[in-house]
Amino acid sequence: MKNRVRFTIVLLLLIVQIKIDAQNLKLQPKGYFSARGIDVTVFDDIYPDGHQTGVTMIQHGERVMANGDLRLEISPGQWSPVPKEVEKKIDPLTQTISQSLSFPDETKNHIGFNPIDYPDLKLKYKVNVTPTEGNNFRITVDLENEVDLKWLGKIGFNIELFPGNLFGKSYICDGNMGIFTHSPYGPLQVQSDGQQLGTPLCKGKKITIAPESDLSRVTIQSNLEDIALWDGRINHNNGWFIIRAPIAKNSGKRVVDIVVSPNVIPNWLYKPVVQVSQVGYYPSQSKIAILETDTNDIERSEVQLIQHTEFGEKNIKTIKPKKWGEFLRYNYYQLDFSEIKEEGMYSLSYRGNETVAFQISKSLYDRNVWQPILEYFLPVQMCHVRVNEKYRIWHNFCHLDDAQMAPINLNHFDGYVQGPSTLTKYKSNEVVENLNQGGWHDAGDDDLRVESQIGTIWNLALMLEEFDIESYDATSIDEDKRIVEIHQPDGKSDAIQQMEHGLASVLGGYRSMGRLYRGIITNSLKQYVLLGDFGGVTDGKWASNPSAKDDDRWVFTEDNPDRELYVAAGLAASYRVLKSKNPNLAEECLETAKALYKTSFLKAKKPGSKIMLLVELALSTNESIYTNQIVDLQAEVLSNFENLGWRVGRMKHLIKDKSFISKLNSEAEKWGLKIKNNSLTDSPYGVPYKPNIWGAGWTLQDFGVQQYYFSKSWPEFANYELYSNALNFILGVHPGNNTASFASGIGSNSLLVAYGMNRADWSYIPGGVTSGTALIRPNLPELKTWPYFWQQTEYVMGGGSTDFMFLVLAVKKHFGN
Repeated sequence: MKNRVRFTIVLLLLIVQIKIDAQNLKLQPKGYFSARGIDVTVFDDIYPDGHQTGVTMIQHGERVMANGDLRLEISPGQWSPVPKEVEKKIDPLTQTISQSLSFPDETKNHIGFNPIDYPDLKLKYKVNVTPTEGNNFRITVDLENEVDLKWLGKIGFNIELFPGNLFGKSYICDGNMGIFTHSPYGPLQVQSDGQQLGTPLCKGKKITIAPESDLSRVTIQSNLEDIALWDGRINHNNGWFIIRAPIAKNSGKRVVDIVVSPNVIPNWLYKPVVQVSQVGYYPSQSKIAILETDTNDIERSEVQLIQHTEFGEKNIKTIKPKKWGEFLRYNYYQLDFSEIKEEGMYSLSYRGNETVAFQISKSLYDRNVWQPILEYFLPVQMCHVRVNEKYRIWHNFCHLDDAQMAPINLNHFDGYVQGPSTLTKYKSNEVVENLNQGGWHDAGDDDLRVESQIGTIWNLALMLEEFDIESYDATSIDEDKRIVEIHQPDGKSDAIQQMEHGLASVLGGYRSMGRLYRGIITNSLKQYVLLGDFGGVTDGKWASNPSAKDDDRWVFTEDNPDRELYVAAGLAASYRVLKSKNPNLAEECLETAKALYKTSFLKAKKPGSKIMLLVELALSTNESIYTNQIVDLQAEVLSNFENLGWRVGRMKHLIKDKSFISKLNSEAEKWGLKIKNNSLTDSPYGVPYKPNIWGAGWTLQDFGVQQYYFSKSWPEFANYELYSNALNFILGVHPGNNTASFASGIGSNSLLVAYGMNRADWSYIPGGVTSGTALIRPNLPELKTWPYFWQQTEYVMGGGSTDFMFLVLAVKKHFGN
């Protein structure tokens, strides 16, 4: 009896100890610190420009702290010096993660896609993170070389706090207190590093953030120098709140020593999320919503499908969640209600939490889904015009002074490179004619990349070929007066007019230079970061003195045969839809495509570039030279069928080589089996979803468009649900607690704060489509309400919105008839 009692006591103590351990922050096998309700990662991400790197804290499922690292400025910006990550070490014995870093990063120092201007500083250091008591953790920094004394007071350890969680909450600092305001306020002062910032919000040894909130409360304490709380939005609109600890000495160990003490709610559970299309479903579609739950949430409840009628709610079906398994950091269950075909408004309810209302309807996409791209997004993005909407001016006449030839040997801050020659008759800073017309701003920025311009044109051409959109007219476009009026029809096809507007830019540059432009972009960083009305970025007048520094945009050129073939393919496709509407423009498109084919085909390095052009030329001309060249490239097509097969499938009726057709069909059958057996099990969402720092929405849209063409060419091997699933992913069936549609203004709940030209107003552009939910490594899906995350909510041209529009029309064509 005594032994049984002892055993029971030991067992209970063991259970208690296990529960205590589960509540204490510990190093996990996945390489980061975790306990129930708290995670701390150490340099798992490598994206400081996007506030994604360094020491990062996830509190109660929300990333609240990031970019914990040594920085050379109190409030760094996008082009501020960032360190190079050298080596990461994880020590299970001491429960420590250490990251070695150094300044400068030679791969970015005045070179690369976004070159950075580093100061004359050589600095090697190590950031160490170790759990302490409970859920607290300690951050120390060791300098591995001595730095000049002048850097004391200029180098500090920054911890960035996400503002969206803190607006309206308070802070306490050594007896001082205040509120986190929605807008940044002064007074201003010039810092030792030259930055114009507000004075610190507070300063002391210990700062407590959001003391009134159990979900958000955290205390940060310095064991060395005083720390200060700053508002980083004073000098950068996209800045965060910053806690900064200056280095205490210019060499040696422990130059920074701070302890972070987050509040963690005992036995906290992530609130279950039901993910459903924010628009709804066709009666004939599969209807599979997703339930996302905490891995500790082991009790499973039933889900109610509710129909909303004129008489109130009616329970239609009880759904037992079908477990899919663990994905990312959560458990996933599928909720299948495909047998429900009755038209109406519905919602799903789990444990009393109800989704937004969605439709089941035969006319699901007849209004308000693909139409906003033509009604709003493309008109608002139009360059060189004024865009009005009744009482509203979206933007005034803009960039009428386009464009001066970029200086030679220039590495632009946004990735453009001008070589030792302009490759044209134009000299540096000379005005290039025919560039102050056409094109679309791309899209949170105001530059015109040639691939995004032609990508938009090409998508419109393909949609005009495939779907009945030519008659849609909601916009008046007067190119002579440069006036665009939203919701004022002019009796012309909006899609055709948008194509003509884009071609005015692409072909205008070709007419003047005899070659394509690489891109057109502002010449200074001060212009580049300006937000709001693009009509105010330049004075709209060509420079009277070409050698003078002015506000004109630069046009860049490049020798890039593969990109030239891509543009040529879009031009060839444009010919087919314009030849009856605008024959002269159509003929110019085809002739330019053929000219680029002659100059660039043999020099191109990528078989895919060659094949995409050959397909479009073959379809546009029916000339055997192009079909025969595709047959000659059949080895590349067959070995890379996943990416090229759907392209060639579009023109396989023109191929006379029966052996090649047989091999194509064989590869199509293999691919059909693969997408039926594998792609639908890559994730609970029925799509091959591979999350990354950037949201995967655009990639999945592109995948969906490809599957539409594959299904059209080989219907016997098709899986039509695949591109339907890709669209539903965009419309709300995606990971994370933010189930908004990635398409702004589309669906019951959508992204109404996004990274467009009006982002500083915390606003959106209807029909703009973002990449959506991103991955905070290693496993947190995140879609924050924040206007400055380009990796989550930026709009782009060349695919973002037009791929979405195509996908909607594809699903409508198959399921809506």
